[in-house]
Amino acid sequence: MHPLQRIVHAAPPPHPALSPKGGEGDSSWIGSWSAAQQLPEPSNQLAPEALKDTTLRQTVHLSVGGQTIRIRISNAYGTAPLHLTAVHVARPMPGLLGVVIPQSDAALSFDGHADVTIPAGADVLSDPLAFPVAPLSDLTISLHYDALSFQPTGHPGARAATFIAPGDQVTTAAPSPYTMVEHWYLIAAVEVSGARGAVVALGDSITDGRGSIPNANNRWPDDLAKRLQADAATRGIGVLNMGIGGNRVLLDGLGPNALARFDRDVLGQDGVHWLILLEGINDIGMLTRDAAAPAADHAALVNRLLAAYRQIVIRAHDHGIKVMAGTVLPFMGFAYYHPTPENEADRQALNAWIRAPGDVDAVVDFDAALRDPAAPDRLRPAFDSGDHIHPSVAGYQTMAALVPLAFFAPAAAHRPAHRGKRK
Repeated sequence: MHPLQRIVHAAPPPHPALSPKGGEGDSSWIGSWSAAQQLPEPSNQLAPEALKDTTLRQTVHLSVGGQTIRIRISNAYGTAPLHLTAVHVARPMPGLLGVVIPQSDAALSFDGHADVTIPAGADVLSDPLAFPVAPLSDLTISLHYDALSFQPTGHPGARAATFIAPGDQVTTAAPSPYTMVEHWYLIAAVEVSGARGAVVALGDSITDGRGSIPNANNRWPDDLAKRLQADAATRGIGVLNMGIGGNRVLLDGLGPNALARFDRDVLGQDGVHWLILLEGINDIGMLTRDAAAPAADHAALVNRLLAAYRQIVIRAHDHGIKVMAGTVLPFMGFAYYHPTPENEADRQALNAWIRAPGDVDAVVDFDAALRDPAAPDRLRPAFDSGDHIHPSVAGYQTMAALVPLAFFAPAAAHRPAHRGKRK
């Protein structure tokens, strides 16, 4: 048996699961939680004193449960090897951020060892660990490193508390002293065995949850996970939030563009059968953020966005992944982009393509539900977080409620063939 397939603690055999290509009876790993990795911008990086002999304690909210877990840790944007001396998991103490239940603490291993060195640009998976986790539960991951010569890979838009403490405190119930931030570092995924499959939500800050409440897990993908777990027909499907704040389809921003990160963030996730794509609003807004653009530039942008959408659909279909596209929300009044009627026309053109039958397998019309009937180029006030681009908590709940659960029929179900160059 390969070392990475060794079960650290004895565990009952997993329930049957779909393989990545839709076969029955496979015990594939399925993503329960994940975050898109990037190099945090300077304002979200670790303080210099936290680059050596430091413990990071981070809590994530799982979507689907399982009897056995493994953790993915990322050094994707590191410039040198990363040495972790210890990585532990535990159940968080209810109502107490950063505090774990001591009796639940368990050490992860890597190829049978407590420590691991991750090459620059690479990820590693822990050995499987018999550690039952319930759907929609929280898991705390504590890791210690001896020294970093670079800023670590992470996810700035965590909207969840991370505790940074000096020394090796991975086994302490409550780290002390500590600094608390709302960013994730180094942790990339939690996978479980025996689930049915996973859906990736690929998007920008709207998917990442800007405007949601920190530590409340009320982004729209979180709300979708609750719906899936509440329905017997979709129970056992994991939801992976691959949103990045400021993300664009065509150009890099705070993180890599959607096309560039597609392989890592969609195809590289375990057990993915479905994709919900909600991208493009930042491409449209950035075109004219600093100055007006000629009509030809607007037309070219829309054509390039549509070509990129088709690329994503083709690449997903080639791997047996069904694609649902979400219509782009209105953002008139957003001060950072100060959108104009020309930007609104670009959004309408993109949404017209999404709504028309053809390349994608399904459509979720976020725009129709969240726009203001009295001013369709703006968010409905009740669904506006206040900045006129990011939905409120009620808006996110509405988005999740719109996703048709019939989309999550078994992966082997018929899907339309790609039709090439529909305009």
